[in-house]
Amino acid sequence: MEEALVREYRGGIEECVHAGHVCGVNDKGDIQYRVGDPKAVAFLRSAGKPFQAIPVVRHGADAAFGLTDAEGAVMIGSHRAEPFHVEALEGIMRKTGIGEEQLICHPTYPLSAYATERLLRANLPKRAIYHNCSGKHLGILALCKAMGYPMESYGEPDHPVQREILETLAYLAGIPAESIGLGTDGCGFPVFAMPLDALATAFLKLACPDLIADAAIRTAVETIVRRMNAHGEMVAGTDRICSSLLLDPNIVAKGGAKGVYCFGLKRERLAFAFKVLDGSEDEWPIVTASVLEQIGYGNRETIDRMHALAPLDIRNDNGRAIGRNQAVFTLHLP
Repeated sequence: MEEALVREYRGGIEECVHAGHVCGVNDKGDIQYRVGDPKAVAFLRSAGKPFQAIPVVRHGADAAFGLTDAEGAVMIGSHRAEPFHVEALEGIMRKTGIGEEQLICHPTYPLSAYATERLLRANLPKRAIYHNCSGKHLGILALCKAMGYPMESYGEPDHPVQREILETLAYLAGIPAESIGLGTDGCGFPVFAMPLDALATAFLKLACPDLIADAAIRTAVETIVRRMNAHGEMVAGTDRICSSLLLDPNIVAKGGAKGVYCFGLKRERLAFAFKVLDGSEDEWPIVTASVLEQIGYGNRETIDRMHALAPLDIRNDNGRAIGRNQAVFTLHLP
């Protein structure tokens, strides 16, 4: 049964309730914290991108084409097509010789409002690389080119790369591959569904790669996480929660559409996955800050950055405080 995570008040009257589930796991493989149902099933959506990048790095496609760490990081990102994102994406295309027409993600304008405004003012068209998943697509295409795999069908579930992604995710989550639910993501790729405790376990392996027995996967994970922390701006963008959390070198984090969010804590050897059931992303920083506060997380600056992204005071268009956001959940022991 879900529980209320965040309540919104206006004039002292409750206006909205955002319910969901939270699961925290430790390095013993145990559920250490829960809110609601820790085994609730959720689609990873873009929270799966670090795992989708593992075969690219594992097989050395990034090194084969001389990609920089920033270019490697945008392959993991849900970017906003800000100018620095586009520069990295075009760098990948230039080095790999992959054409934009080979991307199956649909041409669009950037998710960044200021980036879109610049394009519209210049009367410039939509592009496939402006899609927030284009870095992931370019990474998989680079791997196909390096390995001699078919490139036209790179997004199909039975493609060799997609099968390896599924197997790698199952291995890190500690569940059978056949138990993972499959759907189709907005960008055209397979998207995976699994219980929150399995998803948190997979993120724990990102934070604590010493838990990964397979040396090739472990080395790839270490590279991916290093890039995420070094170039957090590539993983999301200006004033986005992922980029803000990744400023903390102790945290690896990635969110996905429709309310799913995950982060791992390296020193504490804990990882959390949560799902806001109404699909809202606005509550992510509030929930994350509350989780960190409840476990006594030591870096107050990280928590303050979460509150800066989603202030507890609700203000109207004139800047007047007219309501309040409040995290109302308590982390329970299992």
